[in-house]
Amino acid sequence: MRAEFAIIGGTGVYEPGWLEGAKRVDVETPYGTAHVVVGRYKDKRIAFLPRHGVGHQLPPHRVNYRANIAALQKLGVTQVLATGAVGTLTTRCRPGSLVMVDGFIDFTKARAGTFFDGEGEVVHVDMSDPYCGRLRKALAATAETLGIELYPTGTYVCTEGPRFETPAEIRFFQAIGGTVVGMTSVPEVVLAKEAQMCYATVCMVTNWAAGLTPRPLTHEEVVAEMRRNVDRLRQLFFATLEGLTPDRGCRCQHSVAGQVKLGPRQEGP
Repeated sequence: MRAEFAIIGGTGVYEPGWLEGAKRVDVETPYGTAHVVVGRYKDKRIAFLPRHGVGHQLPPHRVNYRANIAALQKLGVTQVLATGAVGTLTTRCRPGSLVMVDGFIDFTKARAGTFFDGEGEVVHVDMSDPYCGRLRKALAATAETLGIELYPTGTYVCTEGPRFETPAEIRFFQAIGGTVVGMTSVPEVVLAKEAQMCYATVCMVTNWAAGLTPRPLTHEEVVAEMRRNVDRLRQLFFATLEGLTPDRGCRCQHSVAGQVKLGPRQEGP
């Protein structure tokens, strides 16, 4: 079973919706098994991957990001739209807002963040355009056509989780230019780039970050806000996918070209 396009659903986005003839596929990879739903929307075959597993089984720090991306690659996917629930670091983007991030700052600590960690492999993937500019333009144009308000840029601060951030951390993230804070974009975006995929993320702001409101934050609040707004995300994603073609014409498909270098050969005993 093959698909060229994919949606990665984060917190609150657990069902593919709108896919015809959807079938679940358990994809074996060198990093583990990923559970994917593959179906058709109009003239396109689309894979839907629930990032946290079926029924949201995995917290962000335990998601098998390598298996997820490797599974999509094995299915033939080259273009990925991802969702993510985030807290806002700015009063400009209030809860309920959609933010299309164009950069990230990585504060994760203990995640497997590359496919290239074997002996003799030295790869430094270019991240000057981490979230595919071509996909972002397509999403922005679709949002304008549909009348969906979408912030076109933003910096995603990615933390390790599973705990929420402290007010002191939030002040620091604001000071270094963060727009939203979440727990899943890294290493997913990096692995997609290493797999030479086009990848873009639209974040749903579900809450004010710690210290910006006197109320304590709960996961239930995050899920509830996503459910209230998931239809807008679904509409935006499927309308964007409808207009995409296999011809990419961007640098993503060559992101590791010429990057693999072999270290000194190790002689046996």
